[in-house]
Amino acid sequence: MEYCGNIRKMKTALDDGGNAQYHFILYDNLEAAHEIPMNELVGKEINLRFEHQINCVVTGKKIRKPYGEGMSYDAFMESPMAVPSIIRPELSQAHLGIGLRDLEWEIEHHVKPHYVYFSLTGDVKVGVTRDTQVPIRWIDQGATEAIIFAKTPYRQAAGLIEVSLKEFMSDKTNWRNMLKNVFINTQSLQEAKEEMLPKVTGDLSEFLVDDNTVTSIKYPVLQYPEKVKSMKFDKFPEITKKLVGIKGQYLLFEDDTVINIRSQSGYKICLSV
Repeated sequence: MEYCGNIRKMKTALDDGGNAQYHFILYDNLEAAHEIPMNELVGKEINLRFEHQINCVVTGKKIRKPYGEGMSYDAFMESPMAVPSIIRPELSQAHLGIGLRDLEWEIEHHVKPHYVYFSLTGDVKVGVTRDTQVPIRWIDQGATEAIIFAKTPYRQAAGLIEVSLKEFMSDKTNWRNMLKNVFINTQSLQEAKEEMLPKVTGDLSEFLVDDNTVTSIKYPVLQYPEKVKSMKFDKFPEITKKLVGIKGQYLLFEDDTVINIRSQSGYKICLSV
């Protein structure tokens, strides 16, 4: 069976056993066309073929080079999907009635409950996400554990808490260590949370949460790479390899090569088993 379409990030969910479940999403340009369950393909040889076409995920027009996650340059500069407060939540002002690009969109997405969380990827990191994106966000970044640090009523407050903590801990994922399942810090998430609680002062401290529940996530991986070798469709337009795992938004192959699906949103490919 062969499925063709434009890539979007893989759809993720956590089942009752704490296992990450993946579906490969392919679009007919801007319309969803295929949803392929990927967990059942782990251990099998798959073929990915780039059709040498990229479509902007916002407008659908053909583009030569994507910006952000599959956008044309114009969309990247104008779409609320790429508003600066996506990367830097502390910049959001939607709760004040001020839109950086599209006030209606920003109110819909940013004036909603947000979490500040700690996750374990290659190290303990701090991050921000909407409450509706838990645990999706943690799976997307390949976290094996996560804990809620604070809950805020709008995005900017969560961003300000994150900023106050970045002096003491990273807000970035070491993607190579994440894929190799290597951990460089033995501190537990509960210990990290206890250590960081006093760092948040003033009005922001009212958003801190007492719940120390840790969410654990298991990934469908038969074999972790020893030395990660990343591929992109521009240089490897056809890939035929045994799929040995999925973690974060990466497919892992038996020869230690990996490919980030989310980063190539908009690319038109065909997948077959």
